[in-house]
Amino acid sequence: MRNIFFTVGPTQIHPKLGTFLNDGLKKGVYSISHRGREFGRIFAHTVSSLKKLLNVPRDSHVFFIGSATEAMELIIENCVENKSFHFVNGAFSKRFFLTAKELLKHPEACTVPAGEGFDFAGVKIPKSAELVCFTQNETSTGVMVEMKDVRTLKKRNPNKLFAVDIVSSTPYAPVDWSVVDCAFFSVQKGFGMPSGLGVLIVNNRCIKRAEELHGNRVNIGSFHNFPTLLKYARKNQTPETPNAMAIYILGRICDSYNKYGIEKIRKETESRATAMYDFFDKHSAYKPFVKNKKWRSKTVVVFNTPNGSASVIKKLEKHGHIVGAGYGEFEAHHIRVGNFPMHKMGDVKKVLKILG
Repeated sequence: MRNIFFTVGPTQIHPKLGTFLNDGLKKGVYSISHRGREFGRIFAHTVSSLKKLLNVPRDSHVFFIGSATEAMELIIENCVENKSFHFVNGAFSKRFFLTAKELLKHPEACTVPAGEGFDFAGVKIPKSAELVCFTQNETSTGVMVEMKDVRTLKKRNPNKLFAVDIVSSTPYAPVDWSVVDCAFFSVQKGFGMPSGLGVLIVNNRCIKRAEELHGNRVNIGSFHNFPTLLKYARKNQTPETPNAMAIYILGRICDSYNKYGIEKIRKETESRATAMYDFFDKHSAYKPFVKNKKWRSKTVVVFNTPNGSASVIKKLEKHGHIVGAGYGEFEAHHIRVGNFPMHKMGDVKKVLKILG
């Protein structure tokens, strides 16, 4: 029996990952020079395919880095001199906030209890904030932020930079690049790849801000600051030897998603999420952790287990279905179920039948 992983990252691998890996081995991708023409072609192709998939503007820039956590550091260093503002409702949005503190900035936060969303209409962002940070999908609790709320806040704060963590929401959730200045993700969730590659997308406003800070003798980092990343990206390169195979495979997976159709991916994601939430809303014991339906993530479904999560995880594992425990303080009482393009409705129904 082969296991099916409904974990929230790493998760079930893309069904053609092995094929793409073997193709890359045959092409010698592991051995090519990151300053050579072949790598440049791979870099350019992946950027082009990714931009098509996520509808990224042509004049925005794609940087390949080590992880999403690294992206948080880079964004704070390159966009903030003194103050950032963060919407915090879980462990990963809090990580973004704490990263700013650890970099000796002076961040402020709008914080709500785990499992809740934000009253954006009542939030006033400080005039001194240079950057506003969102987590589109809080992986630790299964709460999402809708792009329309980001849009509304941007209209009230047009001169501030907006950064969005899209780690566990992409490629499902659309990003409005007219209001989002930078966004980032890693590949082990919605792209069904092994971990080890982060993607950071920035516009020219972010580049300009980094150059201004550098000109004012503010530390914006060294080898991985925005101007340096841009310098190499313009040559279809990275500053140092990258994970070339991961960049190659990401491009192939983006190709497959583009061929399949992003709207079809979104529709299927929503259908699976609806099936799960309908089931848990009616279940006598297991209930969705996020009570307000408009805040419920479509890609990370979290439910309560009154008698503990360990026995539920073990029960599902016996049938070859691997789910995730809760995060942090919720580890023993929550189950987190990943819902990404690799997952199939038939397998979701099997999970629900076992739980039923």
